[in-house]
Formats: sequence, structure tokens, C-alpha cells
Amino acid sequence: MTPLASPEPLQVLEACWRFLVLGVVQGLTEFLPISSTAHLKVVPVLLGWGDPGVAVTAVIQLGSIAAVIGFFRDDLRQVIQASALAWRQGRWESPDARMALAIGLGTVPILIAGLGIKVLVPDFDQSPLRSLTSIGVVSIVMGLLLGLAEQLGSRRRALADVKVRDGLLVGLAQALALIPGVSRSGSTLTASLFDGWRRSEAARFSFLLGIPAITIAGLVELKEAFSQPVSGGVLPLLVGIASSALVSWLAIAWLLRFLQNHSTWWFVGYRLFFGVGVIAWASRVAS
Repeated sequence: MTPLASPEPLQVLEACWRFLVLGVVQGLTEFLPISSTAHLKVVPVLLGWGDPGVAVTAVIQLGSIAAVIGFFRDDLRQVIQASALAWRQGRWESPDARMALAIGLGTVPILIAGLGIKVLVPDFDQSPLRSLTSIGVVSIVMGLLLGLAEQLGSRRRALADVKVRDGLLVGLAQALALIPGVSRSGSTLTASLFDGWRRSEAARFSFLLGIPAITIAGLVELKEAFSQPVSGGVLPLLVGIASSALVSWLAIAWLLRFLQNHSTWWFVGYRLFFGVGVIAWASRVAS
């Protein structure tokens, strides 16, 4: 987007509209297993706005962070209290204490991978992994893996059964979400289903595990994104964050209810359709 020293009212309105759309896309796709990164790349490009870039999309994620923290505030309070008690007593047997350990351990892989990308791939915005063709292929592969997990998973385990090693297993899957098209929610949900979790419990664990990761990602890019000139100034970013928060809250509530009585096949089908469509579109643009 073109940097402007003193934006005109119409330019501010247009920028606010664009970030409103980006916030809605972020909110809908961050917690559904369909990849927010992919949609935040594809939708604005399809609309002729260009790729908003990693920094801007990370800041819009702040709305999703606020939503997931607010939605699971009671769960987080129990986990924090249990971990504090376990630390004092040296006993980590309770489910909430084990959940704290699982979340902590599960955050490590994505932190290491994210730091590696930041240091070793400074121009990740222009990486071939962010190309439309790559996003389409990855979406199809992850859709097939989700379908396989849906087919093979025993769906017996609940949050009370959480073990520390679950954090590492699902955390490794979460690290894959740094690749556009993977979907953090999708990769963690897939890993949890393979590991025998019930669908709704797997989604809940995915959301709780993702809180540190998406919070850190948003905060790391916050200074850079607000320091970059954006058409319309800071207001459009705030609009994007607000719309992302509202839609994220609604998406979390809907998905948890949906997975109580429905399978993930709808998301598998969507990912395959989305992936094929993106590849076809990329091929047409390249020809």
C-alpha cells in the first residue's frame, strides 16, 4: 500500500475498508483449520490489493489473540493457578498443571523455527513458500492429512487425559504452520486427531496451545508494522484488529459447537477445493 504523509479522508476510508476485510478474513480463518496465512495472501491478491505482508498480518492477529484469551479466560486462570501451586509443591499430577507443561513445551518448536526463519530468511515475505502455487499444494496435502486423521483417529481422549508429551507432539505440528497454507489450527487439530483426541477436545487444546505462539508472533511484528507507512495511517490497522477480534470470537464459539456433533470432512473438502482453485488460478496468471 502506498505510503502517504497526510492521507486524504477518502484514502483513509478505503484503507479502513481493506483492513476491515483483512480482519474478517483473519478472524474466520485463524481458528478454522483452513489457514489464515493462505487466505490473507490469496484474498487481497484476488481483490487486486497485493500481498499485505507478514508484518501487517501478524498485527491483525492481535485481534485473534484478544479473542482467544477472552474466550478461554477461565481455562487459562485454572491453568495458571494450578501451575503456580504445582511449582510450590513440586507436584504436577493435576490435569491443569500438566496442561501448563504441555503448553509451555509445545510452544518451544514454533519459537525455534520462527527465530530461525527471522534470522536465516530475512526476506521471507518473498519466499517461494508464499507463492500461490505453493499455498495451493500445501493446502491439498494438509487437507488429505486431516482426512486421514479423521478416518484413523480413535477419538477417545479428553483434556483431562493430557500428557506433557502431547505438548511436544502437537507443538511440532504447530511449527509447520509457519509454512503458508498449513494452518496452525489445522496442523494441531490433525496431530491431535491422529493421537486419539475427541474432535472438540482436540480443537480446545489447539486453541490453548496456540495462545503463546500467536501472541508472540503478533508482538514481535508489532513495532515493525506500526513503523511502516500504511495508507490511512494507524486507524486502518486498528480497524483490522477490532474486526479480527469480533469474528475470531464468533469462529471459536462456532467451531467448538460444530465439532461436538460433526466431523472435519467439511474442512477437508474445502481445503481440497481451495487448493485446486489456487493452483489453477496461479497457472492461469503465469501463462
